[in-house]
Amino acid sequence: WIHPRISWKRFVVRLMLFSHISDTHLGLVQYGSNERERDVYDAFNQAIDISINDKVDFVIFSGDIFENPKPNGNAILQMANALKRLKENDIDSFFILGEHDVSNIKHQNPVPYIYHNLGFSKYIGNGKPIEYKGIMLVGFDKIRPPEMAQNEERFLDVDKSVENFSGHKILVLHQGITEFNKFAGELQSTDLPKNFTYYAMGHLHDKDIKQFNHIKGPIVYPGSIELTNSEGIKDVKKGFFEVDISGEEAIPKWIELEIRPQFSFKVEYKELTKKIDEITEKIINLTKKPIVQLIIQGEDIEIDNIQAQIARLNPLTLRDVSWMPETKQKSDSSVFLDRPNEIEDEILKLAIKTLDSEQDANFAINELLPKLSKEQTEQGLEIILENYEKFKKEEEND
Repeated sequence: WIHPRISWKRFVVRLMLFSHISDTHLGLVQYGSNERERDVYDAFNQAIDISINDKVDFVIFSGDIFENPKPNGNAILQMANALKRLKENDIDSFFILGEHDVSNIKHQNPVPYIYHNLGFSKYIGNGKPIEYKGIMLVGFDKIRPPEMAQNEERFLDVDKSVENFSGHKILVLHQGITEFNKFAGELQSTDLPKNFTYYAMGHLHDKDIKQFNHIKGPIVYPGSIELTNSEGIKDVKKGFFEVDISGEEAIPKWIELEIRPQFSFKVEYKELTKKIDEITEKIINLTKKPIVQLIIQGEDIEIDNIQAQIARLNPLTLRDVSWMPETKQKSDSSVFLDRPNEIEDEILKLAIKTLDSEQDANFAINELLPKLSKEQTEQGLEIILENYEKFKKEEEND
């Protein structure tokens, strides 16, 4: 029973939601395909549309907004239109920067700053807490390995600054946590500030959630919204999280997006014809043409026969079916070959041993090599010159 002079509205608990979207990689053109570029925009706009329809209070973008620091016009416009639609529906948004958003060339302002300066979205990657609707938000842009040690004090300071805040406290980071992926780990969970009720993560492309006793809230990775170049071809679900912070705990709910299917099939060469029939039946009625890869096992493989069989699938797929042989010898080593993160880890260890310097090895493998491998020679040269200047200053100080 409610007294007639007391409005029933006072007894309604207001639902408070936010969307946590990460690794959108707008502008990614996978396989040189315009369709794949549109796939990324389609997944992104699905996430925005769902957030608007579900009337979230705000949206967090936890880094790698763009595929590269100089995104094409399509990517810039897609982000602008999405933020405009959010604003038109009274939904604010906040963002930090990932490594893909930041140029290593000096004095280059990241493109997402445009949206902050125009008031479309708010940049929070500087580590300074802001209060919003009774919530405390803090973000840090991507912290590179050489900067990790000096960042420990910033984590301690921000932890103390929010400790006595009574509302929800959200930390936004673009880092790999070792307990989620030991090969891509840059921080341990024990390195994180302890007093936050939700850890909005970016960087790792697989969806994952973990809760630890030594921190207040869950560490949450939505993963990328679409398969990217580093993930290979696989059948995987993609999406984002809507997080309910109406109560004392942050409760994330997974929202799956509709993306183009991608399949990798292992096939015995002697069963190739039968397997092609099975795959045809599986993919023929899909809404979007899938991307398909075959790993063919067996001896005495005849390439002409394989190509003839695969030709039956090609009209049903976005691009011609790719295939690779896997002999018994290759199969024995496939565990290693299927783990690129472990290969990168081994390369880094070899670099440290060769250069006799962890700092130099990190610079060569984690900063310089990615630019050179993408033929970004101008940025690679700028990185070298920048580090040379630092080296000269250190020598002078010594």
